[in-house]
Amino acid sequence: MTALYIDADACPVKFEAERVASRHQVKMYVVSNGGLRPSQNPLVETIIVPDGPDVADMWIAERAGQGDVVITDDIPLAAKCIEGGALVLKHNGEALTAANIGNVLATRDLMADLRAADPFRQGGGKSFTKSDRSRFLNTLETTLRKAKAGS
Repeated sequence: MTALYIDADACPVKFEAERVASRHQVKMYVVSNGGLRPSQNPLVETIIVPDGPDVADMWIAERAGQGDVVITDDIPLAAKCIEGGALVLKHNGEALTAANIGNVLATRDLMADLRAADPFRQGGGKSFTKSDRSRFLNTLETTLRKAKAGS
């Protein structure tokens, strides 16, 4: 049965994901190390993991598999989930797949090296826009349909 896993720390689309999951009657796990208000929706389970590096990521990676959908901007987590057979979306609606995750990981590593080499090359990246939110909703809708059809 399809489940939706949200890497919830700094996730700007939790509410939107809950709406789509509810429409599809899909169980949703919102995973973080705290600080979130639990949803009253019976399909949404809030998982609070202990503090520590990548504890939430490990919780998701251990459970997400074939027929599941994962929402994360964490590229190493995305790679583990794709390897396990899950479908992965970034918060802006970009799909991460077996075909593109290698390039995305390489770019992430390159940018980390560049930032480490030049302390003045720090920056936040692009801001989250209404079009990102809209793209996310459309992509999640399509991805959940695909996941449910294949599970």
